[in-house]
Amino acid sequence: MSNPYVGEIRLLPFNFAPLGWQDCNGALLSIAENDVLFNLIGTTYGGDGVNTFAVPDLRGRLPVHQGAFPGGSQRVLGSVAGSETVTLQLTQLPAHGHPMVATDAAASAQAPSTSTVLGGISGDTMYTSDINGVASRGLAATMLSFSGGNQPHDNLMPTLTLRYCISLFGIYPSQS
Repeated sequence: MSNPYVGEIRLLPFNFAPLGWQDCNGALLSIAENDVLFNLIGTTYGGDGVNTFAVPDLRGRLPVHQGAFPGGSQRVLGSVAGSETVTLQLTQLPAHGHPMVATDAAASAQAPSTSTVLGGISGDTMYTSDINGVASRGLAATMLSFSGGNQPHDNLMPTLTLRYCISLFGIYPSQS
């Protein structure tokens, strides 16, 4: 691949890292064998800084530019944020109610529709289109229960998996 900068990261469509490139998988590399790359990134992504340093780990991660973004927080080089799953708590849900629309009129339908409301149950029917006396009432507190179970759900955007690789060799980038 044409003259990359040392430490340049490229997105590749193959199932291997080309010669002179390393997968961005958080691997620990020897400082003695990769001193130029270590000189550029140090222990920003891990390692002991004596014998080893780590390359960025982009598995399951979406890279973002460092610095502050409008209306957001500061992103520091090498920091990670976010999670693949999240558990919503009741305090994170918007306030809302559960009104029930019903009437005392005798039920005449077994299935709900856009023109029926709950009616007086009769046999196997519980819906009516008779809207005389229709009222919207909140359910009694004893009729409502919490749902969910505090289980995490997926928090992933649609993705296409490719391979991030970092160049171990090449042109040493000069600072402008």
